[in-house]
Amino acid sequence: MDFLSGLFGYVVPFVFVLSLVVFIHEMGHFLVARWFGIIVEQFSIGFGREVAGWTDKNGTRWKVGWLPLGGYVKFLGDESAASTPDRAALEKLPEDVRGDCFQFKPLHARAAVVAAGPVANFILAIIIFAFMYSVVGQTITAPRIDKVLADGPAAAAGFEPGDLIVSIQGSEIVSFNDMQRIVSTSPERELDVVVERDGVLVDLVVVPELKEITDRFGNTQMVGMIGLSRSNAADDLVTVRYNPAVAVWKGVEETGFIISTTFSYLGDIIVGRQNADQLGGPLRIAQVSGQVATLGLLALLNLAAILSVSIGLLNLFPIPMLDGGHLLYYAVEAVRGEPLGEKAQEYGFRIGLAAVLSLMLFATWNDLVHLRVVEYIGSVFS
Repeated sequence: MDFLSGLFGYVVPFVFVLSLVVFIHEMGHFLVARWFGIIVEQFSIGFGREVAGWTDKNGTRWKVGWLPLGGYVKFLGDESAASTPDRAALEKLPEDVRGDCFQFKPLHARAAVVAAGPVANFILAIIIFAFMYSVVGQTITAPRIDKVLADGPAAAAGFEPGDLIVSIQGSEIVSFNDMQRIVSTSPERELDVVVERDGVLVDLVVVPELKEITDRFGNTQMVGMIGLSRSNAADDLVTVRYNPAVAVWKGVEETGFIISTTFSYLGDIIVGRQNADQLGGPLRIAQVSGQVATLGLLALLNLAAILSVSIGLLNLFPIPMLDGGHLLYYAVEAVRGEPLGEKAQEYGFRIGLAAVLSLMLFATWNDLVHLRVVEYIGSVFS
């Protein structure tokens, strides 16, 4: 019974969320490749031995691998799932087939095919967010302060109960959630805040302090906090459903916010404001998927949107083996007028592989620490 509850509680939501995001990513590559007349040999969701599959009329093998931790599209002339060219096979291709091979396509076509995967991830996220905003709606709590914690950053900055937050760092604040998102991602940074108090605009400066919080599932994370609570007055609560055009734009804004927050977090790691222990891998994703699944399908779709943005952004990092690495090679090719040499590309892919594997190992270690597996093993041997 415990096994079945674990299977349906964590594994199934995890596979659903990750497979959806990976499928859309690979479908982006596939559709643009077909648009340019490129022969696609394989479309795989998951790695390893094939557990199910079929071949379509164009000769593409659609399959599902037993390890649901990613996917790939393999083009004619590719040596591996990472789209590294098979030089020997390319030299043997007949002239009439070369026009259908990815490696012989013009630079703009290859770049478009590679970029299509991350772009598809961003589009998926925007669609999901737009659906949420238009069909489900958004409950907005006015950014009005109910209580100010004594001795907290907000009290030191001069906030008072009843203040209505108008803007932070020049950005308009419409809801209390808008304020929370900026504050939580800006620990130990000065924030210029404008509040409305008794009909008068007041300028304040506050520095959120970095604190550890625990969510409803017992997960901990470090965020910025200033020590105040929202108003729960009926006049300050409203549910809004947006028309499709506005919902799509808000989906774009939400996607942009996730991207900017990610860069901000990475910058904080570099300068020492944040620890890298919040970087999670597949185990953490599985845990969060199971927890979010208890809140319903809509919450799980929202998680899929967030994960889709993260995977799209990660793939754009200029690391060989990732889409961004291929785009970096193409940028160099555009400047030089010819591709990098085979040796340079080979060394680049080796470095990229080492970087990706190192990141995966680091994220998995963080997962094991977060899930207290390391602590448990240590207690057994002690």
